[in-house]
Amino acid sequence: MVTATGYGRLFPDLEPLDSNERFLHTLGGQGGACDGASCKTALADAATASGWPFFGQFVAHDITADRSGLRHHVENPALRNYRSPQLNLECLYGEGPTGAPYLYDRLETGKLLLGVNDVIRNPQGIAIIGDPRNDSHLIISQLHVAMLRFHNRIVSEVHDFAEARRLASWHYQWIVLHEFLPELVGRPLMDDIMRHGRRYYCPTREAFIPLEFADAAYRYGHAQIRDAYRLSESSVPVPLFPDLIGFRAVPASGVIDWRFFFDAPRTRARQQAKAIDEHLTPSLIGLPQAITGDVDVEAYHSLAARDLQRGHAVGLPSGEAVARYLGVPALTRDEVGLESAGWTGETPLWYYILREAAVRAHGERLGPVGGRIVAEVLVGLIDLDPGSFRSADRSWRPTLRSATQGRFTIGDLLGIA
Repeated sequence: MVTATGYGRLFPDLEPLDSNERFLHTLGGQGGACDGASCKTALADAATASGWPFFGQFVAHDITADRSGLRHHVENPALRNYRSPQLNLECLYGEGPTGAPYLYDRLETGKLLLGVNDVIRNPQGIAIIGDPRNDSHLIISQLHVAMLRFHNRIVSEVHDFAEARRLASWHYQWIVLHEFLPELVGRPLMDDIMRHGRRYYCPTREAFIPLEFADAAYRYGHAQIRDAYRLSESSVPVPLFPDLIGFRAVPASGVIDWRFFFDAPRTRARQQAKAIDEHLTPSLIGLPQAITGDVDVEAYHSLAARDLQRGHAVGLPSGEAVARYLGVPALTRDEVGLESAGWTGETPLWYYILREAAVRAHGERLGPVGGRIVAEVLVGLIDLDPGSFRSADRSWRPTLRSATQGRFTIGDLLGIA
């Protein structure tokens, strides 16, 4: 069943996991199993470049309206509306030059407004952008700026807004399918889906966002956040929160050198993402009040506790139940590792997917349950969008000048930006 807000179930026949909220708060709160500060082996680097979880966050904001209830988001009525589940850069363009003229440059037709090293802000420092969530921290804000510049550079070449938006969206979709997802779920799984089609995400009418995706599998990225980040050669490593919190003007010292976050031609990124496992960095276990607002439950200062609570609130099935449904070997109780914490039932889906990545893929990518959900949904959203390159012209290949032999990467996009 798909709701009026565009969310639905990927596995509607699976029963919800019977969870204990108090245990979930303990599991996800400070000192719990998800607290990376409590484990000496936690917070290890993976081979993945550190920018990819933020690219994944940008994608999430592109395809979903906000449902988090976080203080800086929930009062924006535009975000309570249903966002089209398409990778079409709606979070960048809003309602377009007519519906959202405040985002566009009146003097240079078709271009989006930019500040100095930053998004445009009102006199009180509030970002004037297509999705306020892209101002929640400095890294996502700077990635939004890069995407604005990417569009504007294309406008300078083609001199037409609609064509520039099509080109920007199609090259962005190409990166999702040919770089982001293979890195995240593994090329064998991506090759299988691209060649043989989707098995489980097969809407009969229009695209929707599965709750198993939005409230579990696609929240893997929280586990990839490093303990600290360097933004450039001149900066020192600092945690994401509170040091890089958003909702304020970006100083010159906050301008990101993307070589620290993504691979460039013949050069690896200078920082890697954290390995995917059940541990989150201390800055996410103890979110500042500027992000959470006032909370009734102390555990809700932890992003892990929030993620576990979301899955419980919408009645997600267990990870083991989804594994059985997909026909893949489920993790054993020893592999899940929660018995020592007093949990003897099956596993919350979000936590299971993180443990699966650690056990089945050494923290380098998602495992078979998490990878299948994420890949099928994102491929499906592109395939079901009549404006995507996969629907409009499957023979299309990247055409911007940085593309060579049909290859186009995030490094190419940032180079153009």
